[in-house]
Amino acid sequence: MLPRKYLQHAFLLLGTLLFLQTQRASSAGEIAQGERLFQAHCAGCHGPKGEGGSGPTLATPALVRAPTEESLIKVIAEGIPGTEMPRSRLDKGQIKQIADFVRSLGQLASERVPGDPRRGKELYLEKGACAQCHAINGRGGALGPDLTEIGLRRGARYLRAALTDPEADVPKSFAVFRADASIPENFLQVRVVTKDGRRLGGARVNEDTFSIQFRDAANRIHSFFKSDLAELHKDWGKSSMPSYRDLFSKEEMDDVVAYLVSLRGGR
Repeated sequence: MLPRKYLQHAFLLLGTLLFLQTQRASSAGEIAQGERLFQAHCAGCHGPKGEGGSGPTLATPALVRAPTEESLIKVIAEGIPGTEMPRSRLDKGQIKQIADFVRSLGQLASERVPGDPRRGKELYLEKGACAQCHAINGRGGALGPDLTEIGLRRGARYLRAALTDPEADVPKSFAVFRADASIPENFLQVRVVTKDGRRLGGARVNEDTFSIQFRDAANRIHSFFKSDLAELHKDWGKSSMPSYRDLFSKEEMDDVVAYLVSLRGGR
């Protein structure tokens, strides 16, 4: 017969083990529910395994915008103003479950992107001539989106698709534009004919009821009162970016995508 004090220690240890096992089971259940919610509400942009898509990669040990559980819950609940991340309509418990699942993704191996970023940079600058329209760290054109942090905002799958079929993610109508929160607010190609016969076009920069501003391929800004225009055409579904499907070989495309994924604003 064991002394009483040893029996007390044994029961205490057994109780602790049962408590920890219950906690682990509860945590696993919460993460599983979080995964189901993630697949329904988040995977469309971030990928089913958080590998990234039109939204940034989440399968990383540290999220730049949400390094803590509290900050991640806030991002999911409130969204990120000025970006494609919308405010959530889920309740607090569901948001916590999604946050638990997202944090668990950081324990998975990061997505492996084939290709050589150094060769990709050379192709980006020379063969692709991408810097004519896109800027990185303040250097390059302004007709297209800034790519300084594109690796934080977009996954490899999305970037590859954007290079091969740049119009796939462009809104085909005003109704689609209004319904899709992932579309940048001013992304639209426009063409105008002035009352004195000039024909101009470019990427819309800003527009209100009375005026419109756009940037042409030479990086010049044009501003007009709509009353001075004979015609104003909005080319929904069109992009000034060419397809690189036939310009880059498969290996070169891998290299360019690897370079773009590596652009994380110096992080």
